[in-house]
Amino acid sequence: MGIPSDLAVGAALTKRRSGRFWPARLDSLQSASGLFLALFLWVHLFAEASILLGKDAMYRVTMFFEGYYLFGTPYPIIITLFSLFILAIVVLHAVLAVRKIPVSYRQYRAYRDHQKLMHHEDTSLWWVQVYTGFALFFLVSVHLYTMISQPANIGPYASSDRVVSEWMWPLYVLLLVTSVIHAAVGSYRVGVKWGWLPARDPALGRRRLKWLMRGFIVFFLLLGFTSLGAYMKIGIEHRDQVGERYVPTWQQESPAPAGRPEVMP
Repeated sequence: MGIPSDLAVGAALTKRRSGRFWPARLDSLQSASGLFLALFLWVHLFAEASILLGKDAMYRVTMFFEGYYLFGTPYPIIITLFSLFILAIVVLHAVLAVRKIPVSYRQYRAYRDHQKLMHHEDTSLWWVQVYTGFALFFLVSVHLYTMISQPANIGPYASSDRVVSEWMWPLYVLLLVTSVIHAAVGSYRVGVKWGWLPARDPALGRRRLKWLMRGFIVFFLLLGFTSLGAYMKIGIEHRDQVGERYVPTWQQESPAPAGRPEVMP
């Protein structure tokens, strides 16, 4: 065997260094995808809360998300395509997160023993992420499948009918609680992991970030449950007219434009 050339040695060292960077790159991608999904969730909850301003307000938000104000006509396919994109990000984030979950009983016991010994809140929050993330993978899939397969069956009446008459409200309750907690705790853990603390003192910054996390959980749970309550109220009142489309007040004197479906983000 000959002596390796300088070029071969350099290539081997470069390959070894590159391999060392991959865990950090995957962690960065996991953090980025998680923050994107958290931001999307908060925007989505605000969009759904438009129902609190009235059916017409929610109808206008609906038209915005289906491209009416950009193209001059509604395209429910936009909801389908965007939902497919969100589903892809969810799957990517889940695959990256699964890397760190214990895959054997021995690993699980080692982690649980460490948790009991340390009594560290951040360690417990990691388990919150595992449990909520596992539940979300199934809950989000059901919700996104509805958005993908029935983009035209969304709106002030259609969404309320689905919540009440189609008995989707239990799923939405579970989805709301798990998604809000998962997003807030995940954002806190990303901030701690990458040193994005709102103070020069790390301990103070961690405490402030933790209070911010709790504030986000309380605020968005209140917002989400209030919105869900509004949809349930409309759905109960509309039970005898399931399938009827909502006509905004400015069009009630004349029929709604042909082909105008109810669509909501």
